[in-house]
Amino acid sequence: MRLIDLRSDTVTRPTPAMREAMANAEVGDDVFGEDPTVNHLEAAAAERVGKESALFVPSGTMANQIAIAVHTRHGDSVLASQGAHILRYEAGGAAALSGVQITTVGRRGIFDEDDVRAAVLPATNVHFAPTSLLAVENTHNASGGRIFPLGQLAAATAAAHDAGLRTHLDGARLFNAVVASGVDAKRWAAHFDTLSFCFSKGLGAPVGSVLCGSRDAIGHARRLRKRFGGGMRQAGVIAAAALHALDRHVARLADDHANARRFAEGLQNLGLPVDPWPETNIVMFGVADTMGFARAAHECGVGVIPLDPGRFRAVTHLDVSTDDIDEAIARIATMLRAQPELRPAA
Repeated sequence: MRLIDLRSDTVTRPTPAMREAMANAEVGDDVFGEDPTVNHLEAAAAERVGKESALFVPSGTMANQIAIAVHTRHGDSVLASQGAHILRYEAGGAAALSGVQITTVGRRGIFDEDDVRAAVLPATNVHFAPTSLLAVENTHNASGGRIFPLGQLAAATAAAHDAGLRTHLDGARLFNAVVASGVDAKRWAAHFDTLSFCFSKGLGAPVGSVLCGSRDAIGHARRLRKRFGGGMRQAGVIAAAALHALDRHVARLADDHANARRFAEGLQNLGLPVDPWPETNIVMFGVADTMGFARAAHECGVGVIPLDPGRFRAVTHLDVSTDDIDEAIARIATMLRAQPELRPAA
């Protein structure tokens, strides 16, 4: 049985056109700054978000961890949303690599200027870990691909800057927010000193993320990339895939969003609660038996993963069609008829 893989938007395969671009990429040694395709990608990424410079890195985690190191000193604290990727899914990198602690603010990925002001710890009190950075995740993975409202984001980052903090946007799925909201990437980016976005999620490239910011910030970041082991050599082969994705795969994210809503409607019709309703390409839904549902879904060829007890995530992407979504719903319907106890009580 063919797997309909909704575990993540990182599971996509390069398209034939992307493979051709990779095969034909002009390359050089990127650590020496001599890879023309990487240089082209970095310039294109910086221009896309209205920043002076950019740095191509292997992963979104590395981009975020470099940004934290750029903006903080050992012993500082960082403000981030509840369930933030930098806290939950980056292997303790902030503490291990930069010696900082993370304080969460808000709820379900969102906070406001009052939350920021209340959470800032002053550098003047020797008892506190001074707060030096506000990190925002948009869209917010653990909250179901939620989009941070632009006005609220602008007010929160302004409060952070007023308090002397730097700001970083974990925009791993920034272009999902762009397509769903109609707000241009430059408008989102304008509120941040640095921002990252991924090529290997919804955009469908096999590898890579980019960190964008001022020339000084990215100059510092380039040294940190080397220190963290992220210096790459003939990286133009993967940069070509990222360029192809940036040029051709942004607008089509709307298809993923439509498929997410279609999947959510199907699950809801089967008695599986969906919360929150998908704004982008992530569907969160509830079940009665986490391990039982995981086993049954695997057996019927639908790839989904539990994020919390009783709560699963499904992510639509380039390699999942509308027909695949309908087939996944049909398979889950058959599964629930055979095992109705997996469905939560009404």
